[in-house]
Amino acid sequence: MIRISCDIHTHTLFSRHAYSTVEEDVWAAADQDFELLGVTDHFSDMLFEEQTLKNFQFFTNLDVWPRSWHGVRLLRGCEVDIVDGQGNLFGHDVRVDRQISDTPMRERSLKELVFDHCDYAIASVHNRTFTRDASPAQNAQMYIHALEDPKVLVLGHVGRSHVDFELDPVLEAARDMGKLIEINESSLAGHNRERSLEPCTHVAERCAELGCKVSFGSDAHICTDVGRYLKVKRLLESIDFPQALVACSDAEALLGAMGRAGFDASA
Repeated sequence: MIRISCDIHTHTLFSRHAYSTVEEDVWAAADQDFELLGVTDHFSDMLFEEQTLKNFQFFTNLDVWPRSWHGVRLLRGCEVDIVDGQGNLFGHDVRVDRQISDTPMRERSLKELVFDHCDYAIASVHNRTFTRDASPAQNAQMYIHALEDPKVLVLGHVGRSHVDFELDPVLEAARDMGKLIEINESSLAGHNRERSLEPCTHVAERCAELGCKVSFGSDAHICTDVGRYLKVKRLLESIDFPQALVACSDAEALLGAMGRAGFDASA
């Protein structure tokens, strides 16, 4: 029986097309006896036409969140878009030289400023236009370069993104870096299911064969979906996926995986 008690891909009102507060997500996790919750709102041009620090200041105040809330360990994260074939991440080319109060500051990228306040990031492709003229090998390198960012812990919903890429080199790179490949509940539900079940199953099978650890994310955009993993559980059990490779089995396993990948799991 696959056990999962950490959900590290969830969204709140800040994502603009999501509908719950941070506390509502925490309560939903607590109600299901989940040990750990990661809130990962979108860091993406999907949110605003203008890409400024003021529009993304939500992330620069994550330090006020309690580390333990209603008995749930709470991690601060983001889901960042991969924006080009080189694996660059959203905000890397947005320069910021003023604080939200308009006080001058040392110029940095928007990505650096946001990542400074996150425990980890999930890197995902949402607009795959830039991948269509690239070869599968080139798209694999795109994913690998994204994984190489020190703040990226997880590649998000690769089975749903419908990017044509060589899978094994990406999984081997993730394994060797101690990073995680997401098995995403939302990818297996609703209108996504028909196109996503086969590629998600293939990703999980190759992770098992290559010894690459997986993470779980409900990808909840409302608190009633937090911690729901019926379809992920069914998929993993159908292929006899090894529990030892499920990084989200409990808080100790997840924090241990983060520590081995170079993240500060004690924060």
